[in-house]
Amino acid sequence: MAEEFVDKRLDALVEGIVRLSSGDLSARMEVSPARDSMDAVISGVNLLAEELEVLYEDLEQRVRDRTARLHAAQVELERMAMYDSLTGLPNRTLLRRRIDDETLAAAAGVQPAALILLDLDAFKAVNDSLGHSAGDQVLIEVGRRLESTVRESDTVARLGGDEFAVLLPQTADEIACEIAERILYALRPAMIVSETSIRILASIGVRCGEAGQSGEDMMRDADTAMYVAKNLGRSNVQVFHPAMLQATHERFTILEELRQAIPAGQLRVHYQPLVSLQTSTIIGAEALVRWQHPDRGLLYPDHFIGIAEESGLVVDIGEWMINAVAAQLGDWGDVLDGRDFAVRINLSAAESRAPGLADLIDRALARHAVPTDRFIVEITETSLMTDPEASSANLLGLRELGVGVEIDDFGTGYSSISYLRKLPAQAVKMDSSLIEDIVDDPRLKFVAAVLQLIEAAGLLSVAEGIETADQARLLNRMGCDYGQGYFFGRRQRRQ
Repeated sequence: MAEEFVDKRLDALVEGIVRLSSGDLSARMEVSPARDSMDAVISGVNLLAEELEVLYEDLEQRVRDRTARLHAAQVELERMAMYDSLTGLPNRTLLRRRIDDETLAAAAGVQPAALILLDLDAFKAVNDSLGHSAGDQVLIEVGRRLESTVRESDTVARLGGDEFAVLLPQTADEIACEIAERILYALRPAMIVSETSIRILASIGVRCGEAGQSGEDMMRDADTAMYVAKNLGRSNVQVFHPAMLQATHERFTILEELRQAIPAGQLRVHYQPLVSLQTSTIIGAEALVRWQHPDRGLLYPDHFIGIAEESGLVVDIGEWMINAVAAQLGDWGDVLDGRDFAVRINLSAAESRAPGLADLIDRALARHAVPTDRFIVEITETSLMTDPEASSANLLGLRELGVGVEIDDFGTGYSSISYLRKLPAQAVKMDSSLIEDIVDDPRLKFVAAVLQLIEAAGLLSVAEGIETADQARLLNRMGCDYGQGYFFGRRQRRQ
């Protein structure tokens, strides 16, 4: 009887070990009442199985936790790859995927999608004047307003910087235009950022979809329409049409021809006199660039300066202007001897913050033996705000050199009279929009107040755009120091 009992326990032990080795960690063997060495082995195997089961369950939990973390990390990586970290909106990559999906659907016969691109107008001035944190708040608020304006099926995306897009699936042309106008309207109310009231406007381009159109072409066309809107004065909506591509090609052609204009000697300098309103004597002139195009004739800055600024070529044109004006002043040396006369030259935003500006002007004037006080640079308010530190450093360098500094187009930018006090400027030129129709305009009191503020800041005042004797007399009575405009003389060619 005892041998038969031992054999059954041995069989049970072998069977239990086989089950454990096959992965069944729940296998357990009963211990007999004998409590002998065989039972001791069985108890040991049972204890080992329990420990293995606990370890395995712990390992499985760790694997589950690790898998969950990996999945969460993968989701986060996908989110980071597809969504903008600041606004939480889809980014350019995700937008392109959805555009491609819509173009495939349109090829199958459904209504094509429409695409809206918008670029915030003068957003850089917000960053420069209030800081990038304020700029980020503006971008977040713009994203929120866009999402509140469109439909649930639409995709609002931030493409980068201050550029946003809205994809409108299966949308007819008239609906797309209505939504674009709604967006423009939604952006108009002021927003309070850093305790400052800010109004953000946008230039908007719309591309109404067509069957067979690629996503790349759709983005290109919407972008083209958006830049047309910006060039037409901003804060407006433009719908793409094929003629715009011709205009884009035309701009590219002009840019390539402009690159050759300087070495080919095609640029010209014209001068418009600056007059003392009290004595009617000419006290200087403003130098203005013109392009004598071999095929198109004489071109004014409106035809090419915007292109030059976008491409950075405006710095090269500015350097050419500095040297050309210095050479002209050198030629006029004997005529100007003993006279109070200085030539003004406009600086773009890029030129005003370019390193070495003072050295460039110093070399040009020294080369032609021109006294530094005969040279004055004009810089706009908006240009000053694009990089105030770099611009101010350059202007201080010019003033130390003896070159004059004047603020141009006052009344159209972002600065204030308190800001003017901090600048090394000697005069302020009021924008011509303030002078137009001033004789019969109720803004007369406003212009008078501006002149008083300029005087309070210790600066001289210049009015540009004077076209009539009545305007000149009125401005003189109001205390304006100098005037410039067609009334005193059309812009003259370099002699």
